[in-house]
Amino acid sequence: MIKNLSTFFVGIALLCLAGCTPIPKETTATKEYTPLEVPVPERPAGQQDVIELITPKLDTVRVGFIGLGMRGPSAVERWTHIPGTKIVALCDLLPENAEKAQKIVTNAGMEAPALYSGSEDAWKQLCERNDIDLVYIATDWKHHAEMGIYAMEHGKHAAIEVPAAMSLDEIWALINTSEKTRKHCMQLENCVYDFFELTTLNMAQKGLFGEVLHVEGSYIHNLEEFWPYYWNNWRLDYNREFRGDIYATHGLGPACQLLNIHRGDRMKTLVAMDTKAVTGPELVKQYQKEEAPDFQNGDHTMTFIRTENGKTIHIQHDVMNPRPYSRMYQLTGTKGFANKYPIEQYCFRPDQIDSTSIPDHENLSMHSAVPEKVKETLMSQYKHPIHQELEETAKKIGGHGGMDFIMDYRLVYCLRNGLPLDMDVYDLAEWCCMADLTRLSIENGNAPVAVPDFTRGNWNKVDGYHHAFAQ
Repeated sequence: MIKNLSTFFVGIALLCLAGCTPIPKETTATKEYTPLEVPVPERPAGQQDVIELITPKLDTVRVGFIGLGMRGPSAVERWTHIPGTKIVALCDLLPENAEKAQKIVTNAGMEAPALYSGSEDAWKQLCERNDIDLVYIATDWKHHAEMGIYAMEHGKHAAIEVPAAMSLDEIWALINTSEKTRKHCMQLENCVYDFFELTTLNMAQKGLFGEVLHVEGSYIHNLEEFWPYYWNNWRLDYNREFRGDIYATHGLGPACQLLNIHRGDRMKTLVAMDTKAVTGPELVKQYQKEEAPDFQNGDHTMTFIRTENGKTIHIQHDVMNPRPYSRMYQLTGTKGFANKYPIEQYCFRPDQIDSTSIPDHENLSMHSAVPEKVKETLMSQYKHPIHQELEETAKKIGGHGGMDFIMDYRLVYCLRNGLPLDMDVYDLAEWCCMADLTRLSIENGNAPVAVPDFTRGNWNKVDGYHHAFAQ
């Protein structure tokens, strides 16, 4: 009996030792893998990229607006405060929307713009006018790309509300049209102009955070009170039909600017995953009085992205659940940290560390955010030149706290001065491609997916992101 027990314990010991044996080197090495790839079409003959595109100066930016439902009227009102502009034409499917927007213009003491409405193709007549420089598109998502392409084909610059494109086919069509026509195509991403974001970007560009390694962004916004106001339930229908992060731009745009995306770095690979859809089907039942067992968009979607230079991005999307509003906006650098939601804060390495003593592991003061007064001093000291000029006016005129006005003003400023716009068609592509690419990852078991190089080889042509200013 004792002999058998001894044999048993020896066997157990040998098993334990075997379990502790190092794994052979060849099995610990990083495995080569091939992410899922989508085709990158060759640039058509005769086309060139539009990185830092410069077009002739415009003394007066003559604009036509398409889409005057939710966002359009406030854009029209903002433009009445921007010097060097003329609102030439307004278009909406519903005549009453166009007429209300026209009153905004005339109440500001300006000439009544021409109106287009009443048919699905009325917007084309606006694009075909020869006295418009820029078409400003604020319709439902499904019409954005089509209208932007048509506007550029008829000699107009295009400014398109977010998201400007919902598929890779639309993205490539916008890129090719912009390159072919040499017209600007800018997505109207307002969040890159918010005060904390632009100040933090300036601090990062001045080196306060060291090398920025990781950034986070999100669109977490409980849309419960807004669902009934989307015309014909178009936004809920889109969530019902499509899986993935279909509205990434508010969180991803500021993050990409911090990492100089297609200005020295590029997004290379992503992995996405989502929760099951719980709230969406309930909303369909509530507002459309039908069951929706096929509802596609998960309540919460997460995406992880790695760049060519070894940086990482994390973005989230949740418009279904009762969470506090958040665009996250967080960066981690080798010398500092910034976070906007839920609390604006900065954290930096101590200037001096007493190397003669052992750190007290219970003292967490070194890991805390800087005091509020220090934060305020930093934000004042590093206030971006754009805010130095526009902050006071922007807060008076408004538009999501003023960032919408700054976005419109900068668009006009660059067009009038013949400068590259703050955002180009490749920004549009990179921020909008998340819809198709995250869906592809999720539907293939959360597989890695290669992010296309929308510049087709020119992502390293410009050294760092910057805003252009007239000399």
